[in-house]
Amino acid sequence: MTETIVPSQALAFREAMSLLASAVTIVTTDGPNGRHGFTVSAVSSVSDSPPTLLVCVNRNASSHPHLLAHGKLAVNVLSSAHDALSGVFASSKFDMETRFASGRWTVGETGLPILEDALATLECRVTETADVGSHTVIFAEVEQIVVPGHDARGLVWFRRGYVSV
Repeated sequence: MTETIVPSQALAFREAMSLLASAVTIVTTDGPNGRHGFTVSAVSSVSDSPPTLLVCVNRNASSHPHLLAHGKLAVNVLSSAHDALSGVFASSKFDMETRFASGRWTVGETGLPILEDALATLECRVTETADVGSHTVIFAEVEQIVVPGHDARGLVWFRRGYVSV
């Protein structure tokens, strides 16, 4: 039996989740539908053998269908210097051309757009998806990893705001 969450429970859940600090990333893709990207804080390691991560994406996100159609993604881990860039990629006010004009992007080994000054970039191939509630959980096997060794602080989302760590 599935339990229904009443609005007060949903608000309490959101409040509790705002206290769970999350790394801020920009997830990008490229393919027949062009470059797409958006800010994501729901990224997690699944396994190191094979290296696999998961990304949770709201099915209402404009990049959602393109990400699934392309079957590949790059997770760009942001530093504290990227808070404004994260805001651009999080906003539906900006088209993809404007979003990608806002950072220094290059093409990675797998042909995906990667942020030149990201703390780390993981280029991945989508291996499995599952629809859960309003989101699609994407499992992706890592094919290429870039860790430039920047001596920068990380960017996390905590209490509905950016925090440098």
